[in-house]
Amino acid sequence: MKAISYARYGGPETLAYGEVRDPKVGPDSVLVKVRAAAVNPVDWKCREGYLDPILDAVFPVVPGWDVSGVVVQLGVSVAEYTVGDEVIGYVREDFLSRGTFAEYVAAPVRTLARKPRNLGWEEAAGLPLVGLTAYQVLTKALQVKRGETVLVHAAAGGVGSIAVQLARHLGARVIGTASEANHDFVRSLGGEPVTYGEGLAERVRGLAPEGVDAAFDTVGGDTLKVSANLLAPEGRLVSIADGDVVGYGGRYYWVRPDAEDLTRLAELAEQGVVSVHVSETFPLERAADAHRLNQEGRTRGKIVVTVDWDAEDGEDGESGESGEGA
Repeated sequence: MKAISYARYGGPETLAYGEVRDPKVGPDSVLVKVRAAAVNPVDWKCREGYLDPILDAVFPVVPGWDVSGVVVQLGVSVAEYTVGDEVIGYVREDFLSRGTFAEYVAAPVRTLARKPRNLGWEEAAGLPLVGLTAYQVLTKALQVKRGETVLVHAAAGGVGSIAVQLARHLGARVIGTASEANHDFVRSLGGEPVTYGEGLAERVRGLAPEGVDAAFDTVGGDTLKVSANLLAPEGRLVSIADGDVVGYGGRYYWVRPDAEDLTRLAELAEQGVVSVHVSETFPLERAADAHRLNQEGRTRGKIVVTVDWDAEDGEDGESGESGEGA
């Protein structure tokens, strides 16, 4: 199959488009024909070797953990899906090797849920990682309650934009940091925007003089200190970007695949509670350009890589799948 892969750690120039071996489908997995795969900061951090202390890399590595696509083959013990089902997934395993920037990916069923019917392939691919991160942090780590005030950093980004929507759905008031260019976008999600940078603490205090009940850090560094100082007496702090959060009395959180949580997110998307903003798409062969853009760190919403099957599938879409795999 065709895929993007890298044979060593390094910059975007290490990403190559070409043939790699077809994935084997384990007993508890399905083979997914990839329609789209979202780019996340963790993708380029893995590519550059920052996660080498915790994740073995089996080279060549196909990057990518987010996917939307169609089930075309079932593992021998899989009863949850049938061939032709449209799915989304946060397909993370405990090693780096067979990711989603490919024509096909073997995905454990624990990483999948059915695709929201009202989302296109690109939007659906942008939901799993950022959606699960926001959902798990807000409901499990921060335990946000109705009537509370939540501070969300980088509120126009992938995780932040979903977090704003979910926190509002939970009944919270949301203050979101963003550049001035993204203030209207944050307002459209239901948040109250404040400009990040020098003077942030004073601007947040102007909106929440008594402090915030919960702070969701997606940035790290100085943001942690600011967030800790903005907490109300019983306030909670969680970071997904900086382990130093523990020193401020907070919690460091790493998202995990969870089919039940992802199914709940898909339901919320179908109900119109959560939407995914895709800022730009790239064809699979230009994944390196997608990585470069994501690495700049100023994206509104999501960057997505797509696999063009239209010429092969024709007007009938996926109806011609035989289920025999790649």
